[in-house]
Amino acid sequence: MSRISEAFEKRKALIPYITAGDPNLGITEKLVYALEKAGADIIELGVPFSDPLADGPVIQASHLRALKTSLADILKLVKKIRKKTQIPIVLMLSDNLIVKYGPEKFYRDAEGVGVDGVIVPDLPVEEAIAESREPKAVSRIFLIAPTSTEERIEMIAEASTGFVYLVSLTGITGKRKDLSTGLDALVLKIRKYTDKPIAIGFGISSPQTAKAAAVVADGVVVGSAIVDIIAKNKRNPLPKVSKFVSSLRRAIDR
Repeated sequence: MSRISEAFEKRKALIPYITAGDPNLGITEKLVYALEKAGADIIELGVPFSDPLADGPVIQASHLRALKTSLADILKLVKKIRKKTQIPIVLMLSDNLIVKYGPEKFYRDAEGVGVDGVIVPDLPVEEAIAESREPKAVSRIFLIAPTSTEERIEMIAEASTGFVYLVSLTGITGKRKDLSTGLDALVLKIRKYTDKPIAIGFGISSPQTAKAAAVVADGVVVGSAIVDIIAKNKRNPLPKVSKFVSSLRRAIDR
């Protein structure tokens, strides 16, 4: 069983997102350990890119702050993190960065340092299947949107490994006061085609919305709210990030 599968076996998975290198790689490393201690089950590391797809202004700004951080730097960081923790780590990155690095080399190196999964928002699932990119131990996680057709839902559910990422709303990432309506019906539609875990992300920014998402899905992804705390506490974001993530954990468990 993979580390990702084990995370979903234990409880409803809390999946915080942070941008690697924001404000620097040293703090990113400390944040990974702090997030795990606060109750995270899987860590999503964003790889900085000049034009991140689907990201709102908060995460876009974090990418710009961390642009000097390369994909190679982040793989080295994961290797270092693996000496202290086995928490599952998923990279979210643009396909342009993988192409530049070399797809075969990227997946080989990612597996070698202990990356558990990859989310590539700008790589259509049809293209991924056609190119036969089949990493051995690195899960490929694809996104299903509220606007996805039945045919695409089936295709994405089948192609995804690790878990299925359900985008809770149409649009970009960002903080929202309420969870979108109709998510329970969408989750049921996905479950017709797979028994893989389903994690809901985009717009989840409070204990209340995290709890609501956890009621209908197997996991909850929280990004912009955490990245915003980091941006406002660059010198030492750990205490406030830990406090916020602990509050999410408590809400989900209730």
